[in-house]
Amino acid sequence: MAASPAIVRFRIVLWALVVVAAIGATALYVFRPPAQPMGVTGTPFTLESTAGGTFTQNDLRGTPSLVFFGYTHCPDVCPTTMAESAAWREELALGPEALRTLFITVDPERDTRDLLAGYVSAFGDGIVGLVGTPEETEAAKRAFGAMSEKGEPDEHGYYLVNHTASVFLIDADGRFQGTIAYGEDTGTAIAKIRRLVGV
Repeated sequence: MAASPAIVRFRIVLWALVVVAAIGATALYVFRPPAQPMGVTGTPFTLESTAGGTFTQNDLRGTPSLVFFGYTHCPDVCPTTMAESAAWREELALGPEALRTLFITVDPERDTRDLLAGYVSAFGDGIVGLVGTPEETEAAKRAFGAMSEKGEPDEHGYYLVNHTASVFLIDADGRFQGTIAYGEDTGTAIAKIRRLVGV
């Protein structure tokens, strides 16, 4: 027997609430501002760099940086943010010596150094990928107040990772100067970068 219109409407509302709850859980990570970002004054960290060697909190000094936590299998937020960061630098005519982008993977189980190197190179020069062990990754996340959480794998073992989606602004002295939120207006983002690099 077919369900009554009232029951059908109830089921639709119920599923809509489930979807909203799921989106809200993801948004806690994706859109919530980072918790107490600290830059070089926080937890020490050491990660392997796609540019060669290692990268520590002390290497944040010297060149202003855009720091982003993501992963190569990310379907939307990460490639969008990387493309936007390249566009911001192009708009301001800033080479890697004036502003660099650091992409720290939150998925060290899948993101090898070589895979990460190929990924960041697709978005232009001046982007450095950083990867570590799970423990080293946690230390880097603590240093910036970033967060991530691995989702449930599907039947093929594929999974998503919820993560902080803000771009951290770090000045030439390695000090935290604010963030650019995911989806923030381009003009506002560029104004923040101008202040960061002093142009």
